[in-house]
Amino acid sequence: MGFSLIMEGVMSACYHICPNYSNFQFDTSFMYLLGGLFLLKMYQSRHADISPNAQLAYAVFAFWIFLAVIGVVIDKQWFWTAFAVVLIVGSIPLGIQMYYMGSWKFDLAMFSRCFAMLRGKCMGCSRPTATDRFSLLMMIYAVNWLMALTGAIFAPTDFSTFLLSIVLANAFLYFVFYMFMKIRSGETIPRIAIFFMVLAGITWGGAMYFFLFRLTNWVDTPAYSREGNEHCFFLEFYDQHDVWHMMSACSMFFNFMILFTLDDDLFCVPRADIRVF
Repeated sequence: MGFSLIMEGVMSACYHICPNYSNFQFDTSFMYLLGGLFLLKMYQSRHADISPNAQLAYAVFAFWIFLAVIGVVIDKQWFWTAFAVVLIVGSIPLGIQMYYMGSWKFDLAMFSRCFAMLRGKCMGCSRPTATDRFSLLMMIYAVNWLMALTGAIFAPTDFSTFLLSIVLANAFLYFVFYMFMKIRSGETIPRIAIFFMVLAGITWGGAMYFFLFRLTNWVDTPAYSREGNEHCFFLEFYDQHDVWHMMSACSMFFNFMILFTLDDDLFCVPRADIRVF
């Protein structure tokens, strides 16, 4: 995760040499990894035995980045529709895997088993066995399917940012679920984690404020984009976009610290006594 954060800075610098639609994917590639690793590390905290191994995880990351490249090259309506289908279909077995906590087998017959399970077990039961995980499952489906349909219908101009929003939405959704379940299970949020949450909230708020200053626009020509430049207000050297990078970098660091300190209250608790959710 630390290496990904460093490489995000390097690739962002490469993008800013000549900002345009084609190389914007340089700036987002390691953002996908940061969001994915954040989600994976949080899931691994309670499911160390069923978490995907490094080979599978990075294969998924590579496929996601490959989709980002294809989306930049092929900016067509049919591609948005195909991506929506892939996202919806792919989220179904992944959600079932999370609900059944690793007891689901991934193979070529998994979709037929999904259909048989929905027709048999789900239609005949009054309520799910694990209501907490079922609520998470429904939220994941709702968010991802809504975003997939939004992309297929409106076809936004920036495919890389659209993919990033999907990753961040899922990471934030699982973080909120994790916090809720931690409190519901009778665990406490360590003060150091709360401290970093406050810092992250302040820096993210400031970063988004400066991000909204559109000083450049890589859709237009360089000459037209330069007309939006303003006076460097910070130390008479940095403009609003520079401050956005500084504050967002601090925010990502604080997010890491939240992740690393969130379960410090369980430091002396035996692994077998930690609740899995």
